[in-house]
Amino acid sequence: MNVDRLSITLDPGLGAAVRKAAKRAGMSVSAWIADATAGRIRNEALRHALNAWDAEDGPLTDGELDAASQSLGMRRRKPRRK
Repeated sequence: MNVDRLSITLDPGLGAAVRKAAKRAGMSVSAWIADATAGRIRNEALRHALNAWDAEDGPLTDGELDAASQSLGMRRRKPRRK
């Protein structure tokens, strides 16, 4: 298996939390961090795609957001009022 070895430094409390989370998930710390990192990269890609959508077609309507939430089986959180 080809891997890219990285060395990271974490605050002790965060390191302990990562070890506990990896143990609960039945994963190695490396696999847990790789999974979390991949999720972060996917979220950033989605944010960029949605920003491009907004720039080209305008923001999604409430109806479109409701339909997407329903399609994904999620409950939509309404934005907080300021």
